Amino acid sequence: MAYERLGESALDYYPCRYGKSKLLFRGPRKRLEKPYVAIIGGTETYGKFVENPFPNVLENSLGQPVVNLGCINAGIDAFSNDDAILGICSDAAVTVVQIPGAQNMSNRYYSVHPRRNDRFLKASRLLATIYSDVDFTEFHFTRHLLTELFEKSPEKFELVRQELKDAWVGRMIAMLNKIGGKIVLLWMADHAPGENPTNQPLGHDPMFVDRTMLEAISVRTLDLVEVAVQPDEVAAGFDRMIYTALEEPAAMEMLGPVAHEAVAKKLHDAVGRLLK
Repeated sequence: MAYERLGESALDYYPCRYGKSKLLFRGPRKRLEKPYVAIIGGTETYGKFVENPFPNVLENSLGQPVVNLGCINAGIDAFSNDDAILGICSDAAVTVVQIPGAQNMSNRYYSVHPRRNDRFLKASRLLATIYSDVDFTEFHFTRHLLTELFEKSPEKFELVRQELKDAWVGRMIAMLNKIGGKIVLLWMADHAPGENPTNQPLGHDPMFVDRTMLEAISVRTLDLVEVAVQPDEVAAGFDRMIYTALEEPAAMEMLGPVAHEAVAKKLHDAVGRLLK
């Protein structure tokens, strides 16, 4: 249902924090009483515009506390540099990690905001040298930056793409090692790993992540749950999302409640096995 109220969000997310973390998560805040399941991820895990995101559905089906550590626009950097959140995950009976894209993290070519990882901060000297004709002060978001770099020179852009892919693997392995314990990877997208159904130059989220990259990090995990949401499933859930008129463009980018229910169902089987 689309609420037409302007201004504030139509859905109350009860934003909260855990411990000394500066990240804002979806509430209500959970008491961290063991055993519990922790789920870290980005906007989809947070459940933007979805009344019952998959962590809630999973909690109901498992009959066990599930802590939603999804953070809007968070990438690897937001979690890997947050000892409080990594500690919560380390203490969990099982940790589910939603696969993030490779674009929203600091690397040899550019740096991002430490918490809002989709925010571009500055280019490195190396990138400024490679793209000497680009004014980097014009960019505020990583997708805008990368789109412009690709359009300027697809050949040079391959250097950036490969750097992001390599850095992603290294950063993910380091984060998973910090978490330890039982870890389940979650692929939640509108396509299978490595596919690009719309043939867009940059592809869809999780951006640049392919099967080879997943295999490289899977050695540190116990399972990989894949949910490739079909267009009809996205369409079927759109009318059930809750958003204002101003939020509608952003809501149209989300996978929706049908996708969340499919994710919860698959996670129930994978996580349930590890809890036994």
